Amino acid sequence: MHLRRAFGFGNTSEFDPFLLLDDFRNDVPDDYLAGFPWHPHRGIETITYVLAGTVEHGDSLGNRGAIASGDVQWMTAGSGIIHQEMPKGDPAGQMHGFQLWGNLPSNLKMTPPRYQEVKAPDIPEVTDDDGTHVRIVCGSFWGKKGPVDGVAAEPVYLDVSIAPGRRKKLPVETTRHAFAYVFAGSGKFCNASAPLSVPTEGVGWLDTAPPSEADNRSLVVFDRGDEVEVQAGADGIRFLLVSGKPLNEPVAWYGPIVMNTQKQLQEAFEELEKGTFLKK
Repeated sequence: MHLRRAFGFGNTSEFDPFLLLDDFRNDVPDDYLAGFPWHPHRGIETITYVLAGTVEHGDSLGNRGAIASGDVQWMTAGSGIIHQEMPKGDPAGQMHGFQLWGNLPSNLKMTPPRYQEVKAPDIPEVTDDDGTHVRIVCGSFWGKKGPVDGVAAEPVYLDVSIAPGRRKKLPVETTRHAFAYVFAGSGKFCNASAPLSVPTEGVGWLDTAPPSEADNRSLVVFDRGDEVEVQAGADGIRFLLVSGKPLNEPVAWYGPIVMNTQKQLQEAFEELEKGTFLKK
C-alpha cells in the first residue's frame, strides 16, 4: 500500500511514547487496495482514524468489522494478535486516514489484546467562539472527554480546524511530548522543534518567512511547554494534535513487534515460528 510516513523506524525518543505515524491518502485504488494482509503485532497499540473511504478489518480473536469516515479503531496488541486491515475507497475512489503506533510500557507488553472501535457520532466535538473546531478522539480537552480510554500513554488525540487568519492557543501539559501533523491548509506554529524548521522564540514569530509555514503533510514537534500557538494561513489549517506521557524505556523494534530487549524480540519471532505467539 502506498503511504507517507511522517515519522517512525528511527530514533523514537522525541516522539516517545509514539513510534510511527502513517498518512494513507490516495485517490488511485490500485495504490491502496492491496492493504495490509494478515500480520502480527505485539507490545504496541495502533490507532486508526479514517477520514474518507472505509477500512475492513479482521483478527485472530474473531473480530470483524469496518471503520468508515470519522471512525476510530484503537487496537491494543499487547501479548500478541494477528490481524488484517484492507482499505476500500469511497464512491469517488478516495481513501484517507492515519495510523499512529503507541508504545506499551514494559509492565503492559504482555497484556491481553483488545479493541476499542468508536463510530463518528460518538466522538465529541467542540467549537470555540472564534470558529476553532476540535474533535476529541482521546483524552480531555476544553471540558470534554474522548471516548477511547484505558490507554497506557494517556494520550490526547485531537483533530483541530482553525479558520483562515485566526491565531489560536491550545493547552498541552508540560510533561508531555507533543506533535502536530498538518493535513489541510497551512499555518505557522510557535515553540516548535525539528523536523520542521520553525522559530522557537515567541517574540516576532508571526513575522517569520517559510520554511516556518507548515502546510499539507507537514510534521511539527513541539518543545516542552503548556500550550501550542498557531496562526492559520489564508485557507485555514487542519491538523492532528497529539500528545502523550513519555515512557522513557528502552525500545527493541523489528517490523510489527516492539519490545524492550533484543532477547524479548527474538523470543517473539521464535514463538511466531513455533505457533505459540498467540496467548489468548
